Amino acid sequence: MKRAKPSVVPQALASGLAGAVALTLLHETVRHLRPHDAPRMDVLGMRALRKMLGKAEAPQPDEPTLFDLTMAGDLLSNGLYFSLVGRGKNVWWRGAALGVAAGVGGVILPGPLGLGEAPSNSTPETKLMTVAWYTVGGLVAAGASRLWSKARKARIS
Repeated sequence: MKRAKPSVVPQALASGLAGAVALTLLHETVRHLRPHDAPRMDVLGMRALRKMLGKAEAPQPDEPTLFDLTMAGDLLSNGLYFSLVGRGKNVWWRGAALGVAAGVGGVILPGPLGLGEAPSNSTPETKLMTVAWYTVGGLVAAGASRLWSKARKARIS
């Protein structure tokens, strides 16, 4: 009897979450070590959340709550995004492509979205770090997916 192939969804979600956690830890660590030029995606997230709450005429949270909500939103949205890495042969390329695309978007999109450019675009180093950190997140998601696949294969054999 042929075994059913396990669903890719749990693997993709766990891998995406691993990439999101790595990205968030990197951002938060570097912003404390290099406050003069580190990407401040937390600031962009808080601005976006304030903007959405304002449009919905919802109450505005205090700063600590706003930061916590932004971090939770970052982990959720980046985790779902990086879950697109999936599994299979080209997982490393997908992880790198997803990371670079998110990083470039993080540099280019905040201005046109009305969130300001400085948090991810203030210096050439800030731009480079923004793209690099998202690329790391994509590669961590790919690595987590590969580990999951290897563990599954080892369990089957």
